[in-house]
Amino acid sequence: MTALITGASTGLGRDMAIYLSELGFDLILTARNKEKLLELKRRLPVKVKIITADLSEPKNAVKLCRLCKDIDIDLLINNAGIGAVGAFENIPASKELELINLNVTSLHILTKYFYKRFRKNNRGTILNVSSSAAFYPGPLMAAYYASKSYVLNLSQSLLREIKESGSKVQISVLCPGPVQTEFNRRIGVSNSFSPAVSEEVARYAIDETMKGTFCIVPGLKMKLSILGSAFLPSLLKSKIVYNIQKNKTPL
Repeated sequence: MTALITGASTGLGRDMAIYLSELGFDLILTARNKEKLLELKRRLPVKVKIITADLSEPKNAVKLCRLCKDIDIDLLINNAGIGAVGAFENIPASKELELINLNVTSLHILTKYFYKRFRKNNRGTILNVSSSAAFYPGPLMAAYYASKSYVLNLSQSLLREIKESGSKVQISVLCPGPVQTEFNRRIGVSNSFSPAVSEEVARYAIDETMKGTFCIVPGLKMKLSILGSAFLPSLLKSKIVYNIQKNKTPL
């Protein structure tokens, strides 16, 4: 069994790689930071292929597909992603486009390529990493929340197509709340409450994916939060998110 993981140098991607190696998966790991990927490779007891790539440039997602065309891959994990915090008018468009290219465009390219391969072979699994943000409007993180809604909705659509076709391909989507990774440091904020432990979220996500769970939400509180949000009007949800984002403290 072989898994391809994007954004594998830190956080959830790294911890998923470690857990999958414990389960006996060989790995193809990709991220921008070659040194961190090599460091991770050295500690894993399985066959690991490193592909250094900046997926905020969609051409590199296309290149990654080409590099993997002759490798038998069983599991694709689209984990790479970035965020941007601030009022919409204050965030440079270039930063938002980088976010969209990574969170949406490159994820779409990889999902399309491997979905077609998996459908042809009638086997294979895709795990797209979204967020609890996908269920809410996202003032003060508008582009990020919108990008994660795209990931969730794309995955939901493919799930229906799979079910209607009778295919054995599987798709899952991970929608965690805040996780203790480098994500917040990169966007320059800290949470006002304790995030989930990355290793625990990674293991839960892989275990649920192996069970065939579609929408994976770690933690009872987050499950209840998402369930409850379905009964709230959008204007109220946007107000709640605005207050949460406003109270995040700069690092």
